[in-house]
Parts: sequence; C-alpha cells; structure tokens
Amino acid sequence: MKGPLDRRVDRRAFLSRAAALSLAGAGPLPAVAATRAPRPSVTLPFVEPRPEAVADLTELTIAEAMTMIRRGDLVPEELVRAYLTRIAAHEDVYRAFNLVRTQAATAEAREAGRRPARGLLHGIPLAVKDNFFTAGTRTTANSFLFQDFVPPFDATAVARLRRAGAVVLGKAQMGPLATTRATEPDGRITTVNAWAPDDPAVDPGASSSGTATAVAGRLATSGTGTQTGGSITWPANAQNLTGLKPTMGRVSLYGIVPLSYTRDHPGPLARDALDAAIMLSVMAGPDRNDLRTQGLPPVPDLIEAATPVRRRGRVALRWPTRIGVVPGYLSGADDTAAARKRFLDTLDAVPGASVVDVPLPAEWELLTGNAFNNVRLPERSEAFLPQLRRDLRAFGVSVIPWLEGALLGGNEFLIGQRTRLLLLERVLDGLFGQCDVVVQTDPVPFDMLGLPELGLPIGFDRAGLPVGTILGGLPYAEDRLLSVAAAYQARTDWHRRRPADPGAAGGFVARGHGRLDAVQVARTTC
Repeated sequence: MKGPLDRRVDRRAFLSRAAALSLAGAGPLPAVAATRAPRPSVTLPFVEPRPEAVADLTELTIAEAMTMIRRGDLVPEELVRAYLTRIAAHEDVYRAFNLVRTQAATAEAREAGRRPARGLLHGIPLAVKDNFFTAGTRTTANSFLFQDFVPPFDATAVARLRRAGAVVLGKAQMGPLATTRATEPDGRITTVNAWAPDDPAVDPGASSSGTATAVAGRLATSGTGTQTGGSITWPANAQNLTGLKPTMGRVSLYGIVPLSYTRDHPGPLARDALDAAIMLSVMAGPDRNDLRTQGLPPVPDLIEAATPVRRRGRVALRWPTRIGVVPGYLSGADDTAAARKRFLDTLDAVPGASVVDVPLPAEWELLTGNAFNNVRLPERSEAFLPQLRRDLRAFGVSVIPWLEGALLGGNEFLIGQRTRLLLLERVLDGLFGQCDVVVQTDPVPFDMLGLPELGLPIGFDRAGLPVGTILGGLPYAEDRLLSVAAAYQARTDWHRRRPADPGAAGGFVARGHGRLDAVQVARTTC
C-alpha cells in the first residue's frame, strides 16, 4: 500500500477549494486531483468471528458477519431476524428509531440469501439517520416540515449502501432538522443513551444519537450519521463507538435534508475502525449530483488502512505518524484526564507513533468562537426561506437559530467566511507542519474547516459511562486516521464492551419524558 493520502494532496489546492465552497455553490469548485484517476481496488476483509459473537449474532461486527455470510455459516435473513427480535424487545426503552421496516427488511434479507454474496455489505442490517432519503420509506428529518414526506429516490449514500447489499432496518431518530440530540420537533426527548437507558438526562450525543443508540444497543450492525457541529464524533464518544466524519465532499450530500452547504458531512457510526472503513468505502466517491464530490483524489483502500499491521510480532502503525497533543488536552475531570493520559501512553508505545506537544494557531479561541462559528446559520435558513415566511411554528423548538440565520447581516457572513479561511490556512500550514494527526477535545473547529475527524472510545468514567476522544487529520486523511485507530484498538478492548440490556422494570418509559426548550436548542445546535 502506498503512503497515506494526506501527504500526496496539495494543501493550497484544498484551501482554494474551500474558498470557492464558501460561496455556497456559486459555481464549479477547483479540482484537488484529476477527476479520471482510477480508484484503487478494495481489500476484502476476513475476520474470524469471536465465539461470543457467534453465540449472539447481534454482537457480530460487520467484518465478522461478512466472513460468516461469505463462508455460508450465516444467512442474511437469520442475521436480520436477530436484530428485529432485539428491536422488539428493547426499542420501547431505547427509542432509537423513527420507523422500523420489519416486513420490508425481512423480505430484502430473504432475497439477499438467494443471491451469491458480492457486495461488501451483503445482508448487513443498518440503521439510516432519518434525514437520508429512502425511496418509498418515510423520511421526516424528525421535523414538522417533513412529517409526511416519502422520497421517490434514495440519497446517493443510501443507494450505494444498498447496491453493496445492505438491508435498511429502519430510520433512526435524530434532532429536529439535525439541530439537537434526538427529540420530537416540540422538544420532547426521545432517544436515550444506551449506556444509561434509565436516565434521559444522560446525553446520547447530538443529532445522530438515534443511530448511535441503535448501534451501541445492538439494534443495528452499523449506521449512518451526519455532522455539521459534532453529530458523528460526539455520539461516538458518548456511546463507545467509532464514528468517522470524512473530509468535505468525500461522501455525497445529494438526497440528504440540508443544514449547512459548507459544513454538512455524512459518515458512518460503527463498532470499530474496520467497520467504519467498510462503511465509508461504500459511501464515498464522486457523484454527478453533488459538485462538492467532484475533482477529489480517488478514495484509497480504507479497509487495508484499518487493518492492523504487525512487525516482529508487535502491533505497529502502518505509517510513521506524529500525534499532536494540543494545550489543555489532559485537563478536565479526573477520570477523563486519566483516560486521555492512558490513551496517549498506549499510542506512544506503538512502533511508528510519536506523541508530540503542539501549540494552537494564533488567535485560536477568537477564530473558533461562536462569533464566527455562527456564520453557518444563514446557510441553514437560506434553504428554508419559503417555509420560514409561511409558518414559524413548523420549525418547532429549533426555530430560534433559523431566525438568527435569516437575520444575520451579509457583512457578518462575509467576515465569517474570510475568518474560516484564515483559520484553515493556519491549521494546514502551522498545526499540521508539526504533526500528522491531532487529538481534540472539541469537534467544531474541524467541522468549520471541512477536515476529517474520527471519534473512538478510550475508557469509562467512574459512573460507568464511556469516555472517548477525537482525532483530526489533514484533507482526505481518513486512511491515516483509521490506521491510528486500528492500531490502538488492536492493543485495547474498550471498543468491544457493550452496555447491559435495559431492565424489564426500568428504562426510559418508566421515568417519563424530558423536554428541551428553545433556549437549550439554540445553545446546542449541531
């Protein structure tokens, strides 16, 4: 395998592309690579299933399930039925889904069993966030605006997953129009954290929390999310998952209800780095319906990148990698700081890794603060101006940010876009002049810049809740991020741990519904 893609990309070309993208679709985007470059072949993973996963099929990772299906040890219908049985038993507590396709998913799995296993996801049951169009299946974005919407076609990402053989179990709950943790449009909390199902106050993690709870609670093998301000990496950290937010444009946004033209990123929420790589390998690639996907470097072999390598019998990094630690990373609650310290120590002991302290770019707090981050709001409002003029009540509890976007002045928007480009330049030339990967405590700056991020589990706090961290990389560095996560997960077992099933007498239903108000929504939009 060649070296990581991040060191073969022209950073100035990416900066120019980001500048053009800030015009929000005014015209074609500058190419970062030749559009006709061939896509490398994809490694077919073979992972021997663990005995405990064979005993409970909902414990299988994608890679393990693929191995069993291809060998003829498991048929898709059996796997799908195992998940549907678990959904029937626990969905009333988790409330991870807006809609479960029980009959359709069973029929699709039965049909998949009649065909040879060809696609990467043959017979694999997934949860799809409810802002992804699904042909013939209601897509609401958990909003009054789309409550009766049935798309006539699949989002490009969903179409690719289905072509690869995936079975859509159902549409996952989400924040209304992707603005908060999963709630009803009026603010009533729906989805709970699978690690604390009895306590709805424990955040399941931003707008993709329905998908995260489905995967963490073993109601789906993996699933899709979208991130505009942390909604893949935060739920991954909150629920002991591996979530991958790719570089802007790596996955098509066509057929996904929009939140921000320059900051929306579709990506997978999975159980480990290899599963995330399998999912992204299928979802990623150019799409003629989305200019943001065109002119990019070919998607490398992410599955190979996420396969641990061994040298002299020891797990090693696939490529030598400097892991940058920013000021303040080891601060915070004692158990969180201790988990982060163990994480860095574990990585530092991996051959090929070097942990280095790196300073933040000049004026970091100013450039990443809300004063400039909120310039994303006009992009949100622009797509829904007719609905805003017609009936504000249709936006439910999240109406305030939509109004803020409609009222933000053009001068503020322009200043914010220029500020974002200045920040991107300082990150590319300054921060990544000293490291290859940076550990983060907050996903938002890299969301603003369109750079890739990977969230992964690194331990638990004293209350038994997951502790995660976030890795950030250079443009199109998904392969390097996956290689680091894979090496870490080969040396630890945090990602293998699962929450206990909800108690028969406990759970969310017995505790009643909480509610987010408009002020909370305005502060937590993502």
